[in-house]
Amino acid sequence: MAYKPRIRSKEYLILRVLKIRMTMPKKDMQRYFRLKKGYEGEEMFDTLTEKLQCECYILNDLLLKVNNITFQVDTLIIISSKVCFYEVKNNEDDYFYDSEKDILYKKPQKEYSNPLTQLNRSASLLRQLLQNIGYNSPIEAQVVFINPKFTLYQAPMDKPFIFPTQVENYLKKLDSTPSQLNGRHKMLADKLISLHIEKNPYTTLPSYTYGQLRKGMTCEVCDSFSISVQGKKCVCGDCGHEELVEAAVLRSVREIKLLFPDLKITTSLVHEWCGVVDSERRIRRILGENFKIFGNRRWVFYE
Repeated sequence: MAYKPRIRSKEYLILRVLKIRMTMPKKDMQRYFRLKKGYEGEEMFDTLTEKLQCECYILNDLLLKVNNITFQVDTLIIISSKVCFYEVKNNEDDYFYDSEKDILYKKPQKEYSNPLTQLNRSASLLRQLLQNIGYNSPIEAQVVFINPKFTLYQAPMDKPFIFPTQVENYLKKLDSTPSQLNGRHKMLADKLISLHIEKNPYTTLPSYTYGQLRKGMTCEVCDSFSISVQGKKCVCGDCGHEELVEAAVLRSVREIKLLFPDLKITTSLVHEWCGVVDSERRIRRILGENFKIFGNRRWVFYE
């Protein structure tokens, strides 16, 4: 189990909701799909690193700063002899490598950012950070191409690339590496977690208001608005998924708080947002059972 688990970024979660409830600008849609694909690739890698049996600390999704420069670490694994740092890529389709220009192309001839550039920058900054906090552990930095549909033609042998067919064997080799952790390794893991920056300064979101967003409860599986309340359940008319009304209302409250953290949660607000739950009394009961009540009469709100 990861010592620092991976969670979806706030930017990703907000864009996901906005994609459903408004027409987003093209650049924001592209940003959302990049974040989604990147997260899915990192999750694929996580399912493999979680199988490691050797003594190690797995830290996922770190955002760190050194000398006023921010950098991201997709996956970091601490073993007794070194710190392993991975840049995870979820590319698919056919690419080729131009060794003379040190450039990656997507076939037939679309230039793609060389992941080694980002890897080397982040590895250098990580090395500086470790030195600043009193650690001189060797760093092994690798780019992991995790998607089984990815192919790189003319792949150089001397680059720190791990290809889809190599990932499992690489991790088996890492797993067999003798590793005996001590308190200093734990201190390093805890220190890096404490230095993690929760709020990403590079977050970019489209402008939106409460009034312009489409209201209504959505299916937690297919995002459809074709929801009907049948007894204690919300039923999706498109995919047939069923969810308890209480769970669906609470999920809707989380959406409101995510998009509008300064709005006070009231019965009428949640009733308007959900749409299909016809009884305000039912929503009031759900809120009262799951949140603290503040105010009185018409000024009641929930936290």
